[in-house]
Amino acid sequence: MTSTLNPSSWRGRSRLRLVSDRGQRVADDQWAQGEETGFTDGYADPDGYRHRDSDGDQDDGSGWDDGSGYAYDPAGYRPAGYRPAGSRPGGGWDARPGRPDRPAPRGGGNRVRTSGARPLRARDAGARRPRPRTRPARPARPPMRLGNPRRRLRTAVVILCSLLIVLAGRLTQLQAFQASVYATRAEQGRLHTAALPAARGVITDRGGAILARDVDARSVYADPHNVTDPRAVANVLAPILAVPADTLLARLKSSGRFVYLARGLDPAVGTAVTRLQLAGVGVLEERRRLYPAGSLASNIVGFTTVGDNDVLTGGGGIEGAYDRVLRGIDGSRRVEMDPAGRPIPSAASRESDPVPGSSVRLTLDRDIQWAAQAALAEAVRATQADGGTVVVMVPGSGDILAMADAPDYDPNKLGSADPSALKNRATQDAYEPGSVNKVITMAAAIDRGLITPETPVTVPSSMRIAGQTFTDAEVHGVEHLTAAGVLARSSNLGTIQIASRLGSANLETALRAFGLGSRTGLRFPGESAGILKASSAWDPQQAATIPYGQGMSATALQMASVYATIANGGVRVSPRLVDSTTSPDGVVHTMPRDPGTRVISASTATTVAQMLEAVATDSGTAPLAAINGYRVAGKTGTAQRPGPAGHYNGYVASFVGFAPADQPRVVVEVVLDNPRDGHFGGTVAAPVFQKVMTFALATLAVPPPGTTAPRFVLDRDARR
Repeated sequence: MTSTLNPSSWRGRSRLRLVSDRGQRVADDQWAQGEETGFTDGYADPDGYRHRDSDGDQDDGSGWDDGSGYAYDPAGYRPAGYRPAGSRPGGGWDARPGRPDRPAPRGGGNRVRTSGARPLRARDAGARRPRPRTRPARPARPPMRLGNPRRRLRTAVVILCSLLIVLAGRLTQLQAFQASVYATRAEQGRLHTAALPAARGVITDRGGAILARDVDARSVYADPHNVTDPRAVANVLAPILAVPADTLLARLKSSGRFVYLARGLDPAVGTAVTRLQLAGVGVLEERRRLYPAGSLASNIVGFTTVGDNDVLTGGGGIEGAYDRVLRGIDGSRRVEMDPAGRPIPSAASRESDPVPGSSVRLTLDRDIQWAAQAALAEAVRATQADGGTVVVMVPGSGDILAMADAPDYDPNKLGSADPSALKNRATQDAYEPGSVNKVITMAAAIDRGLITPETPVTVPSSMRIAGQTFTDAEVHGVEHLTAAGVLARSSNLGTIQIASRLGSANLETALRAFGLGSRTGLRFPGESAGILKASSAWDPQQAATIPYGQGMSATALQMASVYATIANGGVRVSPRLVDSTTSPDGVVHTMPRDPGTRVISASTATTVAQMLEAVATDSGTAPLAAINGYRVAGKTGTAQRPGPAGHYNGYVASFVGFAPADQPRVVVEVVLDNPRDGHFGGTVAAPVFQKVMTFALATLAVPPPGTTAPRFVLDRDARR
């Protein structure tokens, strides 16, 4: 229960309330009825309220002492030593203004005893008297202490000094130790170096006709990060660059900072793009390789591709073999540009002029090259061959006047060319030469004195060697020929008999002396050495077939060199394709000439040449090779062609010869790979020889000799 003093006894200052543990307040009228309160003294003090406690001492007015039972609270009075109601079960004293008093639970409440006063009874509060509980005194809260300002100041000064030291060290590092590094980086970001490509040297024929040269060109590029509207830019540039808009759009949306939109453009196109002043789009100067003759001599001249740093690089032929000579030294231009990629007009720039490359003069004759390509292309189409080659040489110097291939390609349109046509067949394709190789067997045997043109040779209808049957190309009975007749009628069986007199070791020596089994010395890219095994590794069948050109391989250039050796009096001279180079300052450097190596005696060479003249007659295998007014010496070849599975598949038809036979000026070789409409060298290759040789003799202004060829007995039976 709760007891409250009469408000009138407090003179309007405050009210003392006795609150139970549930916050219920005793009605004021209960005090008026004389309910026991437990107070022993009255209250009177001018400075405030004082109370004399049960001990008789007077309180100082701040509250009741802990021993007397009450203590002062701003909201009222509460028993000393008790917590407010609700702090623990069982109730207690409470004085909380503004909250409704709640009745103490039944049987709850606390009794407060004061000195000289009757204790409150449980029935006075309407509840059972609670069992007193003792609670440990709470520890005193430590007194509040103010912080030390000097300590805070010292800490702040230390932190600031540390920061200043770090900043000073970083500034020292940037401005003292790494200043040059960052300055270089800034300069690199501002300076842009543009290469000034050097003019690549020209390639000409022996008369100075240009076969390849550089022209001024432009390339259009873009920085996709600086292009604000790719679609609009693509639509504007498409008709100017002749590139589809969708293609340009894909390039303009790439993630890089540099992309080519078009290359190899005419300078006028670059000027038109520059006038548009499109953000992120620029124009660069560059060089473009131009081949004025198109496909003419393309297999010799070669082609170029764009290499490192956008420099034209030789990719084949003379362009590749003499790339360092032709390339020159590029120049450079350094300009300052703003972040948008635009040159800063007021900034300084540096420029070094490029040094042009040297020009290369070939031994080719443009007109003869054209005639050879035309005749070869026609023969390939007529015979439905897979391809072919023609080689035209000067026997005394080794100069190559023409080296035609079919099919050919246009280096100006390299992207659309057949990759298989990019090679040079005359130097790269090795084939079994067939009967054209018989001239070496005959020359070696004559040079050793083993035979003469009149030496009789009995040729059977067939021969059995190591279990293999050998026959001639045409079925015949037993023939009684001479050595000259064996060569003129291209008898395989007669050649085997002459080779048996010579021996395999001597034949191998002769083959290698004529240049077979090794490169010619032309130093042309991709040149093949052919295949020629050591004679010690020949089996009986190879010992029989190699004398007539089967079981070994050679290139067209190698076989042309063999006949050039005979035409040159038995002295072999390495083929020659580059005549000279001219440096940018006009100094001409003539390429050295091979002094030559004697292979057979001059008399042997003359004898063999006279024997070869019979081939281009009605008594020989190639009357279609004859040229009116000129003495022609040559030999047909019809060799089986190795297939991809290792078996023979098809033929290689060839004819190689020289004219005039008594004073040779030109050697021509024709090779047709796998002709399907006829395959004999005398019928498909000899006509091409006749066309090319006739044109070459006329172009070189070679007069008819006015002499007649000696006649040898070919068939001893016919003489009877």
